[in-house]
Amino acid sequence: MELWFSEFHAPDVQHMIRVNRHLYSQKSDYQQIDIFDTPEFGRVLALDGNVQLTERDEFIYDEMITHVPMAVHPGIKDVLVIGAGDGGVVKELARYERIERIDLVEMDPEVVKACRMYLPENASRLDDSRVHIYYDNALRFIRRCNAKYDLIIVDSTDPFGPSEGYFTREFYGICFNALREDGIMVNQQGSPFYKHDAEAMQRSHQRIVSTFPISRVYQAHIPTYAAGYWTFGFASKKYHPVNDLDAEGWKKLNLQTKYYTTKLHVGAFCLPAFLERMLEEVEHK
Repeated sequence: MELWFSEFHAPDVQHMIRVNRHLYSQKSDYQQIDIFDTPEFGRVLALDGNVQLTERDEFIYDEMITHVPMAVHPGIKDVLVIGAGDGGVVKELARYERIERIDLVEMDPEVVKACRMYLPENASRLDDSRVHIYYDNALRFIRRCNAKYDLIIVDSTDPFGPSEGYFTREFYGICFNALREDGIMVNQQGSPFYKHDAEAMQRSHQRIVSTFPISRVYQAHIPTYAAGYWTFGFASKKYHPVNDLDAEGWKKLNLQTKYYTTKLHVGAFCLPAFLERMLEEVEHK
């Protein structure tokens, strides 16, 4: 008998992945956690039935949400990561020697536990001496912070259910206050393709634009995410994501990447016409 994992990307669109084995299944206090072994994508982490990462394409997401701000801001030393209990974002950040502290706030300790067991490559730097893990609600945690971080990476699940609070105007305002005077916030903005996701992306962008003086959206192509097309938000108090890119400085670090390059960095902010119009619709409301 064949086993398939299926996920609805839209009410009339379903994405399916053939499964070799169902490795892990746990209902935590917050969500259903599943890990599958698949022939095409390797191990797959799903939360509440939605794919969060696969071994095959996780590098695209983790590199683009991490290296874009790191190549722009030359003085990032203190970083706050929200979500990302799988460890992928931390793994990319830990490659930078100049980073002194990484605070990871994950609400669900069972996600970290599962990923340590079944996705050890992703979770490989969670024990780095610079990493401090807090099992807490991110809104409560950030309210206690004032001008503490150079970079905040919001690697939450989609803006429905447990992570809905991470896409509000209040949340972005708290992040603004937690950043130093030249700080950057980067977050995942979802897919702009299907109607439900596109509307959520517009709401999020509108709220960020009203909070930060510099706000831009950039893109990446991730096969297992909705429509294979994903967006990120870059919000800053000082730095422009393209004009202030230090391409030569980043190249001198000699970091080997599989997706991110400084040329791609610039191109990622060149958006298709339909997406530009969607963003313009909400920027001046």
